[in-house]
Amino acid sequence: MKRIKNGFNNLKDKVKKGIKSVKNDHLIEKYFKENILFIVFIITGVINASLLRSFCMPTLDSIFSIQAILADTAVVITIGSFGYLLKPKHRFAYYITFNIILTAICTINSVYYTYYTSFASLSMLSLTQYVGEVGDAVTENVIQLKDLIFIISPIIMFVLNRKLKKQNYYKRIEVRSERKKKCFATLITGICFAAIFALTLTPTDVSRLVKQWNKEYIVKCFGIYVYQGNDVISTIQPTINSMFGYDEAHKNFTEYFEKREETKTNEYTNVFAGKNVLVIHAESMQSNAIGMKFNGQEVTPTLNKLVKEGMYFSNYYSQVSVGTSSDAELTFNTSLMPTKSGTAFVSYSDRKYISTPSLLKEKGYYTFSMHANNADFWNRRAMHNSLGYDRFYSKADYEITDDNIIGLGLSDKEFFAQSIKKLEKIDKKYDNWYGLMIMLSNHTPFSDTDKYGEFPVDIKETVTNEQGQQEEVIHPYLEGTKLGNYYKSYHYADEALGELIDGLDEAGLLEDTVLVIYGDHDARISRKEYNYQNNYDKETDDILDKNDENYIEYDSYQYELGRKVPFIIWTKDMKGTKLNQEVKNVMGMYDAMPTLGNMFGFYNQYALGHDIFNIKENNIVVFPNGNWVTNKVYYNSQKGEYLSLVNEAISEEEIKNNNTYATELLDVSNDIIVFDLLKPKEEVNLDKE
Repeated sequence: MKRIKNGFNNLKDKVKKGIKSVKNDHLIEKYFKENILFIVFIITGVINASLLRSFCMPTLDSIFSIQAILADTAVVITIGSFGYLLKPKHRFAYYITFNIILTAICTINSVYYTYYTSFASLSMLSLTQYVGEVGDAVTENVIQLKDLIFIISPIIMFVLNRKLKKQNYYKRIEVRSERKKKCFATLITGICFAAIFALTLTPTDVSRLVKQWNKEYIVKCFGIYVYQGNDVISTIQPTINSMFGYDEAHKNFTEYFEKREETKTNEYTNVFAGKNVLVIHAESMQSNAIGMKFNGQEVTPTLNKLVKEGMYFSNYYSQVSVGTSSDAELTFNTSLMPTKSGTAFVSYSDRKYISTPSLLKEKGYYTFSMHANNADFWNRRAMHNSLGYDRFYSKADYEITDDNIIGLGLSDKEFFAQSIKKLEKIDKKYDNWYGLMIMLSNHTPFSDTDKYGEFPVDIKETVTNEQGQQEEVIHPYLEGTKLGNYYKSYHYADEALGELIDGLDEAGLLEDTVLVIYGDHDARISRKEYNYQNNYDKETDDILDKNDENYIEYDSYQYELGRKVPFIIWTKDMKGTKLNQEVKNVMGMYDAMPTLGNMFGFYNQYALGHDIFNIKENNIVVFPNGNWVTNKVYYNSQKGEYLSLVNEAISEEEIKNNNTYATELLDVSNDIIVFDLLKPKEEVNLDKE
């Protein structure tokens, strides 16, 4: 014991002497002076990463995530360490180059998250060709003042560089051995941070990094720089996998569908067999506006009518990822999920797809799509061919003038009017047809308010003034807000739908036709705007204080669940029949194909969704980020939390089983597309992406 005690005392004395020596020699001060460029590079890189998390995931556990801070610090120190291999006069060029790269990563992800509620991917670079056509949507709807904060980092570096030049900082002489020693010592420090970070990881963390579909969780746990590096690997992985992973993917795919038991018939089997189908892809239409009124005027009188007279699926969820409208088309038509990397429409348009138009084509239907936009936007020209459309009527097939443009292109009313004439010719030529019409006017940024028609989104009320007289008072409410403009745009689009139905009826095209309407995705409007709508104070023309008894809490779960979109099946004579009903069971976009397939008499054995009338209350809707919802519970995979929708506890086993289901579904869906698994094995070219 005495030897141990003496040894401990000796060690303590050495530590004290070491600290005293550092103080006397001003080593800490000296280190900061000699390495100020490196230190500022580290600090700005880590701060930017933390700011990004605060903008995108503004919760304390995300902003101050120890794991993310350790990971970001390890990456930045490791990058910075190699700067010491250069002579002092060359180091600024090295550090500013990587500072700009790291700044760009944070800035791009901040902008990207604002619109897509996801983090950017290298695979999406192929979509920059479309930015010009949606320029207004980007500048008015996405880029915000907060995104410019990251630019302060390189500005600081340039200011520091100027100061250091005046101090002759770069004229110091360092021999090669000294530079190597500094590089090695710093690199070891970075590795130590990485090792400490690695010790905090769980198998679940690593699994989610590999799968990549839960991007928020990855950034929260691994930091933005590890996420972006991993994304690069994930982006090139399909090319590698196509050479080495096909057999494993095919095996998992076969086993997945062998264990699925699917009932093929029910009371709605073949109810629409032999009828024509007209599908309306309703741009940015959410269910929350259905039934809503402003001063007694309905936002959606047409949809309200269709809901009452047709079959309305009131808990229908879009499952899009970064491909937005193109993802909606993919999932609605094929019952597959969006790919984990890139988009199917752009990256995988050459694959074999089993789709609604292709299956109806086998039954003798003429299939076509109509969209008065550039045929190559979202690569639709190629992808619509892969989906089985016989003809794509695009921008070149419509008469477009300056007077009939709203937002991104031809107004919906003019689009429908010109399309009806094309439909009349198609109907005369073919016995059966399946058509898709893609709307455009109700697209962000909803700024053409002067073209939407008169639809005030204010509050008008009659009050008694001090003289005892009745007078009308107008409170601005949503006037001038993005959400208010969205309702104006939505009202216009709804009117266009009404004119379409009237035009189809006048042309005799509704007699043997089933109208199917689905919203492609939500309007991408922030929770803050809905909070303002729910808690507007007429007296102050502002939002209610959170402590006010009338304040309505609108949390992130309500926001996510409120992003539902309409799905309606309607015929002219459906009212009063068994088909005229509201279906309340939760349903995803991937359930549309099997549900419609049963009604029209076609079947896709590789559909990931289900016929809602077979699965009913047991359905589960999986989202591309790993979240899922059932009739009983909504689960947020990023937070590892759930919200009970039935006011009762949910068992851990149920959560675990549904998580396993979601993971397997996302994996097999991605493999089907990436490895072209629906094409006969002997026809697959394993050398291509």
